[in-house]
Amino acid sequence: MGLPAEFHEDCRASVELGYLQQFYSWAQEATFSVAQRTFQGTGMEVKVCAAALRLMSQILNWDFQGNADRVPGGAMIIGKNRTNIFSSSMGREIACKKSTEQNLVQPGPAWYDLLLSPNNVNWLLEFYSTLRQHSSADGSWMDSPLAVSCRQLIVQLCCLNGSIFTSGSGQAQEQHLQRMLSGIMTWIDHADAVISAIKSGKSESELIDGCRALFSVASLTAPTVFDQLLKGYSRHLSTLSLLSSLTCEVIKANVGDHEEEETWSQEALDILLDTWTVFLQPAELSKKPPPSALGVSAAALVFKTIVETELRAAATSAYDEGDSNEQLQAAIAARDERLSSFALIARAAPGESIPLLAMLFSERCLLLNQSRGIRADPTPILEELHWLLLISGHVLADSGDGETPLVPETIQVQFLDIREPENHPVVVLSRCIIDLAEQSLDSNLRESIFSPRLMEAVVWFFARWTGTYLMPPDAGRGPNCTPGQEGERHPETQLGRSGLLNVFGEEKQGNVLLGTLVCIAIMTLTLWPGERNLQEITCFQLLPALVRRRNICVHLVTLDPWKELSKAFANERNLFQLPARLQRSLAETLCRSAWGMDGSDASNQYVRDLMGPITTYLIDLSRNSDLNVYAQKPDVIFLVTCLVERLRGAAMATEPRCQRAIFEMGAAVMNSLLRFLEVYKNQSMVVYVLLKFTVDWVDGQVAFLEAKDTAILFNFCVQLLQIYSAHNIGKVSLATSRNLLNETETEKYKDLRALLQLLTNLCSKDLVDFSSDSQGEAETPDVAQAVYLGLHIITPLISLDLLKYPKLCHQYFALLVHMLEVYPEKVAKLAPDAFAQIVGTLDFGLRHQDTEVVNMTLIALSAIAFYHYQAICKGKEGLGVHALSKQGPNGATQEGVLAHFLRSLLQFLLFEDYSNELVGPSADALLPLIMCNMALYQTMAQELFQGQQNAGFQSRLATAFHALITSNNLTSSLDRINRQRFRKNLHNFLVDVRGFLRTM
Repeated sequence: MGLPAEFHEDCRASVELGYLQQFYSWAQEATFSVAQRTFQGTGMEVKVCAAALRLMSQILNWDFQGNADRVPGGAMIIGKNRTNIFSSSMGREIACKKSTEQNLVQPGPAWYDLLLSPNNVNWLLEFYSTLRQHSSADGSWMDSPLAVSCRQLIVQLCCLNGSIFTSGSGQAQEQHLQRMLSGIMTWIDHADAVISAIKSGKSESELIDGCRALFSVASLTAPTVFDQLLKGYSRHLSTLSLLSSLTCEVIKANVGDHEEEETWSQEALDILLDTWTVFLQPAELSKKPPPSALGVSAAALVFKTIVETELRAAATSAYDEGDSNEQLQAAIAARDERLSSFALIARAAPGESIPLLAMLFSERCLLLNQSRGIRADPTPILEELHWLLLISGHVLADSGDGETPLVPETIQVQFLDIREPENHPVVVLSRCIIDLAEQSLDSNLRESIFSPRLMEAVVWFFARWTGTYLMPPDAGRGPNCTPGQEGERHPETQLGRSGLLNVFGEEKQGNVLLGTLVCIAIMTLTLWPGERNLQEITCFQLLPALVRRRNICVHLVTLDPWKELSKAFANERNLFQLPARLQRSLAETLCRSAWGMDGSDASNQYVRDLMGPITTYLIDLSRNSDLNVYAQKPDVIFLVTCLVERLRGAAMATEPRCQRAIFEMGAAVMNSLLRFLEVYKNQSMVVYVLLKFTVDWVDGQVAFLEAKDTAILFNFCVQLLQIYSAHNIGKVSLATSRNLLNETETEKYKDLRALLQLLTNLCSKDLVDFSSDSQGEAETPDVAQAVYLGLHIITPLISLDLLKYPKLCHQYFALLVHMLEVYPEKVAKLAPDAFAQIVGTLDFGLRHQDTEVVNMTLIALSAIAFYHYQAICKGKEGLGVHALSKQGPNGATQEGVLAHFLRSLLQFLLFEDYSNELVGPSADALLPLIMCNMALYQTMAQELFQGQQNAGFQSRLATAFHALITSNNLTSSLDRINRQRFRKNLHNFLVDVRGFLRTM
């Protein structure tokens, strides 16, 4: 339209404050006037009523912003929407919300009478009830525009929240939701009859909308309030009782209903499980409900129904064909998400759910052994055991991703009356699963009753379970408590928890079980060839779980099975049948177990014994007299890849205790790796593995090395970069790069990303240095010089076109920003061509669509401008000739780099769309740029004044530009306080002027 953005924002505010209520009121009056005639079958009245209800619903979809006010310059800003000045996509945040998130309706106090008047709400509910009665004979009425619009409006009224309720009594929201919930009871009560009707052909839309309304109500109330909303209003004793009965019926309906990708029962079940989640895990932990008898009973009933139906479904699907790998991964993710929801319900009633699982698991194990005797097909039983293992793992333990998994709180406090730990339901269930796992070590039983799929579940269970129950270091202590506190407050809780955790502790069954798990791991890696999923779970989940804590490693390294695994890995060939990445993970795990050795010397020797034969093998391969021909054999390529992946796994396990041995390992193979890089210049897979080993090895070593060893490492990295560049490895033409259409194809550039990561790791030597060069005789290598040399080598391989690919772009900018922040004086000494390439990169980054890239660019601009300003204040040259204007090839004057970026940044801030998160970093870059070019800043302000025809806008511009560099007692300093002041100034400046400078 070509109008200022401020005009559009004022229009938005005007519509919200002056017209929306009137529109809603008119639509409501139209509905009242034609409602009665709609039941007489007049087509026009039905259409008018449906349209009016739809308009009311659309009005409530408005992104309400609250009260309006004006900033001193006159721009109207509405409540929370102050950030809209930085972006023209006013509704983007709402549109991008996940469909599972609650869409709240928050219109403000002025809407109280219009929306919450009991007469209006009751009329709407009664109107829909009457519509149901008049149309009950025709099942299609539920999907008519009138019925859909009316239900949609009712569901939206269940989403009302916020300041609208401040106009009523303190219980206004509770009373409103109670009224709404009682009105939708007829949609979802007697769920068995409702679902029976749906199976007979009736539309499911009313049931789905009822589930949505129930979820909305649960999301807006405290659990205790939610449970009491229906008390005295229905046949149910509580809202939770209604939720329980409805969930049970939907679960039953969902069994076997998987012919389509998405069915109504799946959609309803997802909504109901979300409702249970917000009830059992409210956002505010202080509102978490204490266990009540009715709540426990409701959760127990739902979980029992879940178990019964899922076991039936598992047995029925035993002979189904498997999905493709991509479909399988998606199905596993969806399955785990649903199992987590099931587990949350089970934990609400652990006294019933865990004994139930133990009983069912024991029964299935008995049936499995019986089937072996009568030679019956055990497949259905195996599928049932598979599901029981998965749900048991989710119920008993959390995943522990990123944190130490503790015994779930509800399980900790549930079984306080049990004095014999062996009788604890968690121990009983765990013992049943351990017994089954031990049977897999018997070759006869393994061949007759164990399938790879069942073993996957067994291994997965213990990978999850061990983090919580196997040799826990804090046995007897609860979460967030110091020793002694918990026992003093709740001695009975302390006793119960201590007994549970000690059963599989270091002093009891833990050591035996640890040996069993290692034997199972060896079995899955050696006796199940080709079972990729099983071996991946073993290498990526079970074995890493065993070396996560030192107290377990102390016992692990003394076990004969672990010693056998280490010996086989180092000296035997049978583990080379595993995929290379699994060998990398196995090497990392074995090296991490050195943590359990007694002292640094023992840890280093352990790693030397483990990796020495592998290092020797790789060196011998590189010394083959006819390597150029011999190395191209497929089996040799695979062997070299596996050996390097093993070295990489060891490098990833670098810790202070074993750092020296791993450095020696890497130093020993340096020449071999360089030789292989030359030989395999046309084998991109091998090149990438070689580069990734170097990246991980340098990352683990660089912070610990003394000056002499650092020089060795730097020299190796430079040689590697030179060989890579000399063979032009990874360089892709512009035409080829334009043909890359998706993220998968961009993996062709992963070697360049690896090289950038290598240079980034080298930079860390100046930031984190644990070396202790006491003699100080060796000269410390110049990190900046090495990294700039590396950049000089690989930068020609990276074009601006390639920087359009996210991973490569992020890595490149991260390194560039680091260098400009830490070594700006090196930048000033670059040749004009090299400096021009950096300027071009920063120009590209400032206009990038990725906010993170723009943020890194602003940090880089801040760094070089800060350096230059500080230097000239001290009488130094700063960026020198790079900051000066010069004659271009065509005779035109070219501005210096700082003047250029002052123009670019002001243009960006005033006229482009960006996230408000960038305002702070922009201020940090803009302040030193202005200080370096005050005359240019004033010239640009004058140009903007002259471009405005409106005298009022001219005045606002003059005031804003002056206030930007003077208000809040701003000075010419670049200290922290002054930068904070300038951030506030810039925010106020943009709020005032962007609205009328930008046109839309």
